[in-house]
Amino acid sequence: MIMASNLTIPKGTRDFGPVEMTRRNYIFDTVRKVFRLYGYLPLETPAMENLTTLLGKYGEEGDKLLFRVLNSGDYLSSVPQSDLLKADSQRIAGKIAEKGLKYDLTVPFARYVVQNRNNITFPFKRFQIQPVWRADKPQKGRYREFYQCDVDVIGSDSLYNEYELVQIIDEVFSRLNIRNTIRISNRKILIGIAEIIGEGDRITDVSTGIDKLEKIGIVKVNEELSSKGISPVAIRNLHPILLLKGDTFGKLQQLETILAGSETGLRGIAEMRTLFNYLKNDTIESDIQLDLTLARGLEYYTGAIIEVKSLDYEIGSICGGGRYDDLTGIFGLPGVSGVGVSFGADRIYDVLKQLDLFPDRINSDVMVMFVNFGEAEARFADNILKQLRKAGFSSELYPDNVKMKRQMSYANSQNIPYVALAGEDEMQRGIITLKDMKSGNQMQMKSEELLSFLDSHPD
Repeated sequence: MIMASNLTIPKGTRDFGPVEMTRRNYIFDTVRKVFRLYGYLPLETPAMENLTTLLGKYGEEGDKLLFRVLNSGDYLSSVPQSDLLKADSQRIAGKIAEKGLKYDLTVPFARYVVQNRNNITFPFKRFQIQPVWRADKPQKGRYREFYQCDVDVIGSDSLYNEYELVQIIDEVFSRLNIRNTIRISNRKILIGIAEIIGEGDRITDVSTGIDKLEKIGIVKVNEELSSKGISPVAIRNLHPILLLKGDTFGKLQQLETILAGSETGLRGIAEMRTLFNYLKNDTIESDIQLDLTLARGLEYYTGAIIEVKSLDYEIGSICGGGRYDDLTGIFGLPGVSGVGVSFGADRIYDVLKQLDLFPDRINSDVMVMFVNFGEAEARFADNILKQLRKAGFSSELYPDNVKMKRQMSYANSQNIPYVALAGEDEMQRGIITLKDMKSGNQMQMKSEELLSFLDSHPD
């Protein structure tokens, strides 16, 4: 028998009680409303995908973080004895696990599009709010199981989609009252930089190193780039490009000169100029920056790269994404471009909690709790409760006839704004006494007046 003191959950996972779930649903509902406001429709994919779908889409580091699911039955029976004796874990893993928990929502989305290409209309705009899993080391703001809120449009090359996604990001964080900065870069510009410094065939190594600049600093980045075989001359030439000064259009103008010999780099600059021309005429509240040190590690990005951070709480990115032109081509459907971003619900939750930004009322949907004075009074209250619920007001009766102090304590703990008292005297007079739990004020009213009162006091 397992003792209660020995019960645990896997590291990097969490339980969510009613208060946490109410707050999380506040985030999900806010994000979902904004997604639908811009014409995106919901989609779900399975928790598991075939490893053939997942492997090779996230780079070498991403592949290592995939949670693999053991085959059913006697999964070792298909492994040759020679492999078992060699204890080659990588070789054995490929034979005993054919499925994995999904690492993100974008690759499964691309797989869905390819499988259903004859049944969907392009451009296809969808959103997903589901958990994903990564075998990462748990730490502040980093979990092994966490929710992503993805919004993507696929089947359109228009840079208006990137502009719309920035609008969505701004709208979501404006509604959540999170001050943020949106950093934007472009994979084509990074390719151009790699070409100009003489490392055009090492774009993955260069971009992975650049992406770590903020986390580990320039010295460590230099060491990592050197360990990957990037020449000292290339590393020296890289620094001034990444640290260009000036406003966005000034940086783009400087880049045009620097990357004049890279056709790919110039296309990336043109894309960024188009996007920032859209943005300069908008009233977006978020701080927006062109950041050439932003690379993001996922190899499937081919154009714009977007990352969002909170300005008031240090926790890493709370939203990110970009343009991917080739992802469906991996599954046999070339030439279908897509772009999307993913909101990290768990990190957003931590930001809202640390900055005390959750609205008070979201901790409880219940507007009114009736005190239980006994069987007759409970029946009287139940008739009123039916009317309240029919009108859409969440309400409840305390189930037990216990001391008033205990019932009031319960109402306080559940953050219920009003408590209704209907004892013998109130029943005879056909009224109720309503207590405002915040102010302590009490008022008497007829039961039919309660509906109009609550309608005029939604908070």
